[in-house]
Amino acid sequence: MADPQEVLSRRVQSALGAAFGPEFADTDPVIRPSQFADYQANAALALAKRLGRKPREVSAAIMEHLDVADVCRDVEVSGPGFINLTLREDWIAGQTRLLLDDPRLGVPVQDRLNIPLDYSAPNVAKEMHVGHLRTTVVGDSLARTLEFLGHNVIRQNHIGDWGTPFGMLIEHLLEVGENSPEADLLTTDPNAFYQAARTKFDSSGPGSDEFAARARRRVVSLQGGDEETLRLWNKLVGLSKVYFNKVYAKLGVTLTDGDLAGESGYNAMLAGVCDELEAKGIAEVSDGALCVFLEGFTGREDKPVPLIIRKSDGGYGYATTDLATVRYRVDDLKADRILYVVGAPQAMHFKMVWATARKAGWLPDGVEVTHVQIGNVLGSDGKILRTRSGAPVRLVALLDEAVERAAAVVAENRPDLGAEEQAEIARKVGIGAVKYADLSVSHDTEYTFDFDRMLALTGNTGPYLQYAQARIRSIFRKGGLDLSSPQGAITVSEGAERELALKLLEFGAVVEQVGDLLQPHRLSTYLFELAQSLTSFYEHCPVLTAPTEAERESRLALVSVAFRVLVQGLDLLGVEAPEYM
Repeated sequence: MADPQEVLSRRVQSALGAAFGPEFADTDPVIRPSQFADYQANAALALAKRLGRKPREVSAAIMEHLDVADVCRDVEVSGPGFINLTLREDWIAGQTRLLLDDPRLGVPVQDRLNIPLDYSAPNVAKEMHVGHLRTTVVGDSLARTLEFLGHNVIRQNHIGDWGTPFGMLIEHLLEVGENSPEADLLTTDPNAFYQAARTKFDSSGPGSDEFAARARRRVVSLQGGDEETLRLWNKLVGLSKVYFNKVYAKLGVTLTDGDLAGESGYNAMLAGVCDELEAKGIAEVSDGALCVFLEGFTGREDKPVPLIIRKSDGGYGYATTDLATVRYRVDDLKADRILYVVGAPQAMHFKMVWATARKAGWLPDGVEVTHVQIGNVLGSDGKILRTRSGAPVRLVALLDEAVERAAAVVAENRPDLGAEEQAEIARKVGIGAVKYADLSVSHDTEYTFDFDRMLALTGNTGPYLQYAQARIRSIFRKGGLDLSSPQGAITVSEGAERELALKLLEFGAVVEQVGDLLQPHRLSTYLFELAQSLTSFYEHCPVLTAPTEAERESRLALVSVAFRVLVQGLDLLGVEAPEYM
């Protein structure tokens, strides 16, 4: 099977080479969907000036060499020089029938790349909040999609598990007891544990100075590799892992303990990073701190902005760790492409880190590095989503509320189902709604969090797409058929059949675009359009009660392919497909 746009592009390119010489064979044929035909080739308009000929003359020359009789039933020049291309129904039907037997549904396998993918990145002993939602959901969808395209994705959950706060956290753990209910808060309500430690550290009450002094000494012991301090630190990290995994399981993402790649893992490399940059003359001491000044990075009054890689007190910051991370991902993970799914405000920081790494020779020109910028989640007031007290919204609370709201809808719509089935559907619908709302907008834009809109069964929502595949399951149940049973020929004599088949043929190209451009919202848009095509198809083309047996078999085959595309597409987004809705 083949994407029609790609087939037509190749055919028009071949005609360009034949008409104007081999130097034109790689010219973009500019194939676009058209309201006057299935597709339109607009190359003539761009080429006219280069060739010194009128666009319609250029189009006529292309037409003389254009071999598409097996693919198109109508080809004509229109307007100033557009070539309108209308596909043959038997070609569309034949290509769609091939999808029925293709486990990949037309999605190509790309040349395999090693792709470290940095996403989620919560902090040890801190609650995951709504700010972690987008990086986790977008990152996981990209991981799923790139793996499906054949790449070796190396998930890198760059957790915050090192630094000065760990002195107070370890001392607080010692005071409350390693196996105490207070310590267990790290697995259920880590903010409560963190705040208790912070209050002790900041307090001016009796014993507080002693606690703060112990905490500071503990940081020195931790950084010095003291065995007992490292044991306590590992205990803290282990309890936090339990919490992370609860959130990831609830959210339905693919991250595991094996993907943890915290800041602590780079600690031993930081001094070497600084020494080498200084030895190469890339870093210099300024006001006691070791800094890199890069050309083109200036602030107010055109003053150079420094990338501080060692503070004046001898401590290291994010820049040092991120430089060590780049080096590790290139040297040890053998990266071909490195992706960072991180908030948009970090854009300047990453640009400076990567420019420094390239200058040092740690980031070769052949390694692509991309910041997949993540926009904010907003409340109804248009500001960053927070609780009434002004605190970030807890991610677990938000997900629980989504499931509760979905449960109320499921109970009302499906009272015939048992409590367990209702609860399972509510989980899939509630979590799916939150994830899909995030993935249906461009990752670098802001969006307003609105439960009512997210959970609606109409519009571009997760539940609408989940319902679309559940409806197909229902058709097959009603007919006493297995979803894998259709094996007959496909015909597309009705307009709605034709539209649905054409939409199905786009799936492979859309998935490839998502992987190349790192834009999951393109897949969301495609799946929504596919679900709309299905709705139109049902209105005009009865399936089980089709006029003839041949039409019935053809339509069953069409909706069987649509089912598989919907389920596969939702899976690449990380959204589950419930059996009932």
